[in-house]
Amino acid sequence: MGDPLLQEQTAAEFFKGHIESALARQQLQATGLTSYYLVDLLCRFTRPDRIPFNDDHDEPLALRLRRALDAGGLEQRVRLRNLGDFSLFMSGFYSDSLRRRAVDLDYYVSMGEYAYSSLARRDQDAFGEVYAELGRKFVPFMDVLTDISERTGHTSARDILRLYERWLRTGSVRTGQQLAEQGITPNSSIGNRFLQ
Repeated sequence: MGDPLLQEQTAAEFFKGHIESALARQQLQATGLTSYYLVDLLCRFTRPDRIPFNDDHDEPLALRLRRALDAGGLEQRVRLRNLGDFSLFMSGFYSDSLRRRAVDLDYYVSMGEYAYSSLARRDQDAFGEVYAELGRKFVPFMDVLTDISERTGHTSARDILRLYERWLRTGSVRTGQQLAEQGITPNSSIGNRFLQ
């Protein structure tokens, strides 16, 4: 008999299960194509060397956006997609590492929302709707990836202050619920004037 803990699974199967579970836990509705897109995104980030037009991955996001907008046609679409995907992945899986850097989580969120919304306006096919949904629900989808990251052991910080700072910056419903579970009532009236 095989050990149930040692099951063979493709990356797509692994991520599909995690995406479906995280969407259910977050009570977030996503179209089937958007769910598939998120699975594919995670699979692509297991092999970033295979992402086309990924030559600018070390540049600041604003320069990457400029390069995408200066490009035309297919190259523009691919660069905008890379920017949106990178922003979503980083803000979901590595939001704690973005803390106190020159650019913070809210910068990644705004760049990702802009990239996906731009793609939605340019694409008239089925993926235009996917990009529109990703742009509209960027923070909730970021929460889905954060959920997966936490459950698969890719984050170590469950620090209440970090959660509160994340909530102040993004207004994430999920982060607000995590604070409430810790006995903290989020208060948006203080704004972000205390964040450095």
